[in-house]
Parts: sequence; C-alpha cells; structure tokens
Amino acid sequence: MRRVKYKKVRKVQPNFYEYTGIHNTDPIEMQLFVYDDAGYEEYKKVSLQRVQKELEDPLQADDVKWLNVHGLYDTDLIKKIGEMLSIEPFIVGDILNTNRRSKMEELDQVLYFSIKSILPEKDYDHLRVEQISFILKDNILVSFQEKKSDFFTHIRERIKTHSGIVRKKKNDYLLYLLLEAVMENFYITIEYYENCIEDLMIEAKTSDKPDVLERIEKTGENLNFLKRSISPLRDALFNLKSVHEDDDYDGIEKNNYTFFARLHQKTLELLEQIEYDNNALDSASSFYFAAQGHRMNEVMKILTAVSVIFMPLTFIVGVYGMNFDFMPELRFKYGYFAVLFVMLLLVLVMVSYFKKKKWF
Repeated sequence: MRRVKYKKVRKVQPNFYEYTGIHNTDPIEMQLFVYDDAGYEEYKKVSLQRVQKELEDPLQADDVKWLNVHGLYDTDLIKKIGEMLSIEPFIVGDILNTNRRSKMEELDQVLYFSIKSILPEKDYDHLRVEQISFILKDNILVSFQEKKSDFFTHIRERIKTHSGIVRKKKNDYLLYLLLEAVMENFYITIEYYENCIEDLMIEAKTSDKPDVLERIEKTGENLNFLKRSISPLRDALFNLKSVHEDDDYDGIEKNNYTFFARLHQKTLELLEQIEYDNNALDSASSFYFAAQGHRMNEVMKILTAVSVIFMPLTFIVGVYGMNFDFMPELRFKYGYFAVLFVMLLLVLVMVSYFKKKKWF
C-alpha cells in the first residue's frame, strides 16, 4: 500500500511543478468529447492545439467539452493545459502532487476536484491508489488520470448512444457521473475486504497460526487508509453547499446539486460500513486472543493435573530414597510391590477425583 508522504515545501521557484506519483512509463494520451443533445464528436489521441481550436470554435461555444488526460508525468503539458484554461498555478501543482488528500476548490469560476481511486491488488494486503483530478470551467470539464484505465468507459458509451440524460445536461452533470464512477471503486474495495474479513473470522476461531493476526492487522490498516481517503471527499462534497449559496458562482446548476448530495450520502454510507468492518476486525482479533488464551489454559490445566498426580509419587520415591539403616519396609518381602500398588491406587483416586470435578 502506498503511504502518504509529504515533502518539504521548496523555498525557491514557488511555481515549480513536479509529478510525485509512480506512473511514469505509459505514453500520455488525451481524448476529447464534444457533445450536445443533437450529437457528439470524439477525438482520440488529440493534440493540445486541436483542443484549443475546439474551445475557440464559436459554433461549438455552447457544446459540452470533456478532455480526458491519461498520464501526468509530462509537467510541461499539464502546465500548458492550466495556462489554456487560465487556472491558478497552485491548482496545477495540486494536480501533479498525488500525495495530497482529496479536496475541492472554487476560485474565479473554476471548480477543482480531486479524488483517490482505490482498488485492491491480487495480494490482499496492498492497494492500488490513483489520484484523479477534475477541472470544471464554463462548458469544459478536464479530467486528469495518472494512468490509463477503464473507469469511465460506460460514461463514454452513454454519450455515444445518447443513453440517459447525460447529453441533455451540462458538464456539471458529467462531473457527477465521473465522481460516481470513481466512488464505485470504494464499494468494490470494501466488498473485497469484507470477504477477507469473513475468512479471517473463521480462521481466528479455528487456527492458531500467528499469520492470522498479521493479516487482521494489515486488513485493518488498509481499511483505515480507505477511511482516510473517503473522509476528505465527504468534506469536499459537503462544502459544495457553500458553493451552492454563492450567487457569484454558477458552474453547477441549482437543480444538479441533488446529485452531489447523493454522492455525499454515499460517502457517509461507505464510512459507516468501514466502521462496521473495523469493529468486525476487532472482534476477530479479540476472539483470536481469547482462543489462544483458552488453548493455553487447556494446556496448563493438563500440565497442572499431571504435576499434581506425580507430586505424591515423587514424595514416596523421595522417602524411600533417603538410605536410612532402619527402614522396616526395606526388608519386607513384598514391599516393592506394595509401594507400586499404593502409588497406582493414588493415581487412580486422583484421576477419578479430577474427572468428577471436570478439571480435565
């Protein structure tokens, strides 16, 4: 799991741009959708010059434009996109800094939104983390992804086939659909770990292997990381209320705020489910320790019973091992067998007594 590490702020070149992620091998690609209720156009592997031309086309001034960028390590390209949209430099820096928490910024008719996409790896104790950022301005929406993925494939199909109301709405509704698509990964991740928790609950009751406790701890760490990623998203969606109340900002239509309210409600549901899963992990951990303690008690009980049984036998052996000259029993013809009989009788009596008391 990639942990969040904050770097020291540079004291020179305040507008210095640096990509802090790990996805820097795949080629950078951009796709552009231009659509309205009447039709759409799709441009694959589009150049920045072509994007600029589409933005300046007066015939498409009212069309919704969605620019999707795959790859962030070309900082010059991201900087040029920011300059093309007249975005503040610190927002461009936040797009490139993938270690920052999810956030929402509204500034000069520009809405910036960042979110963490989290999916489980095949190895259950690792997570795939990717930051996805969105810029909403006028009729254009720009989405920045660290690498190529299929999160938004179904949305592209809806645009192409005119399914639903996406082509009847503006880019704020498109932003809602993209955020919802990324949030679906949270549900996938939680469902995956809930299956892991069920297995851990069973193993905690039946297995005494120490790796069970290690897996419980790692699962808890991943759930807490997921919680730390969802909590700021919840706050960001809640902060849209202040944008709603701002008469100077009209980037989101008033009748579309209900869609973002749904997303806020989903974050609350996700956090509640994570809290429930964490409690289940605590129960599994407690049961594991309780089972280990019970097994240890059973072992100690048996060892104690064996020790108590052999204590009088050891005493008898010690008495006849003192080598005194005048010990009448030493001359008795059947003394050896008599002592063995007494010792056996003591063992049987004590075992019967322990059985009756249900001490083992």
